[in-house]
This record gives sequence, C-alpha cells and structure tokens, in this order.
Amino acid sequence: MRIGTALCLLAVLSGAAGCAATRPEPLTAITPLDFLPALRGEYFPIESAATGRAYHIYVRLPEGYDPAAPRLYPTVYLTDGDSLFPILAANHLFLTYDDGLPEAIVVGIAYGGFDPAVNRRNIDFQSPGEGLAPEAAGAGAFQRFLKTELIPEIERRHRSDGSQRVLFGQSRGGAFVLYSAVTDPDLFRGRIASNPSITPGMESLLAPAAPAARRDLGLVVVSGTRDRADLQAEAAQWLSVWEGRPERPWRLFGERIEGGTHAANAPDAYRRGMRRLFSEEAAP
Repeated sequence: MRIGTALCLLAVLSGAAGCAATRPEPLTAITPLDFLPALRGEYFPIESAATGRAYHIYVRLPEGYDPAAPRLYPTVYLTDGDSLFPILAANHLFLTYDDGLPEAIVVGIAYGGFDPAVNRRNIDFQSPGEGLAPEAAGAGAFQRFLKTELIPEIERRHRSDGSQRVLFGQSRGGAFVLYSAVTDPDLFRGRIASNPSITPGMESLLAPAAPAARRDLGLVVVSGTRDRADLQAEAAQWLSVWEGRPERPWRLFGERIEGGTHAANAPDAYRRGMRRLFSEEAAP
C-alpha cells in the first residue's frame, strides 16, 4: 500500500473528507510459481479423511517434464513443506547438474502456516510411546493419509514412478521417517531422516519392523555435529540398535555433517541422502 493511500484511509477513519476518489490498489492473491522455473509445477489442497485435516500440496515437476511422454520419475515427498519445499525442491535441479542425480517430482506437504492452531506436525509426526495419549500420536493416521490419499492422487495426476518413492523429514519429521521405515517398509524405496527428534516415542521406533517384500530399500539417518547433544545421542542410539539387527528390511546409512546445525543444513542432509539412495553403493 502506498503512503498516500494509507494517509487517506487514516483520514477516512478519523472522519475527514476528501478521499472519496481514491481507489485501492489491486492485490494479487496468489503469485504463480510458473514464473519460478525451478519450482514450476502444481498446487492443490486436499482434505484428509485419515487425519481429519486439510493440507496444501505443492508439486515441483522435473525440467523438461512432458505429461504425454512415457517416462516416469522418482518422486520425493517432503514433510514440513511449508519451509522445506521452496528450499529443497528448487535445489534438486542443481543436484541433477552437479551430482548426476535423476530428475524427480518433488511434493511438499504443507499446513499453510506455522501457527500451532494450523500446523499440527506435533501430532502428525508423533509415533506412539509411553505416556502419550492416543490422540497425541498421529503418525499412524498421517501415514494412512500418505498411503491411501496423497500418493494415489500424485500418481494419478503426474508421471510418478511408484517404485521410486522417497520420503524426507527433518527433526520431528525425521522421526516420522523412521516410524514409516519400521511400520511400512515397502511404501517408500528410500527414506532420509535429517536430525530426527525421536523422543518421546523411541520405543515404537525400536519395535520389530513390519515384513517387507522389496530388497532394494534404503534408509539414511543424517546428524549435524552442531545439533543438540541429546538429539545426536538419540540418533546414535537408534542407529546402534538397528545396525545390530541383520534382519532389518533396508540398507542403513548413518551420515554426519561436520558443523551441521539442526535445521539450516537440511539441504546438505537432502543431498547426502539422495546421493546414498541413488548411488551404486545403495544397491542391494
């Protein structure tokens, strides 16, 4: 709003005259992402029956994407899409240039705000645990939303390869990644947990894993050396337990980012994880 318009509005509110001819400036409600080619794709809202909540879904399509072509693409699902989608989806393009990673569809799952009244990550990403009320541990419902509502919709709308899904989560979202790996290993071919915040709910993440039919699954757990000491210890404990279980259904990789902090190094965690998952070393 211009200064002149603001002064006029103040005059009207105070009872002064002389602003009747002033017209408000037009406002653009939504800025199209088509003018940001690294984020070009689609947006749609979705109402979840599984969680009883609405989500905002942002989809970044690969460079050169042709919906009529037969090619299918790996698809990365990002929790905390409110903050992670504009960072990681755009950065994926550079990873195809510099690291030779395959182009991918990137899906950001957003709440539409950070206010706890809207953003319910504290429930959606929370695995069951001792002392937690059932309604406070919504990871199971959120996973049903992914499996039965969001993923089918993405694969209906776009050239998404259902055999090449990846799940990325940061902090409490990283704990949800571990929950998903333990409870439904086959749902995603690859998973990346960045600086996971595991407690409360650690016990459910150490329970025996559900059976898996696939033999090409990978899980990468990334910790920054400047993350909180307790979170680093939790991740190390979780890795230690699972590294001692040869029956685990996924190849397990632990990564340390020297100097990495809790949140700011999410792009480094994404890069480390994707390189692991799409390298020959990650093959079964």
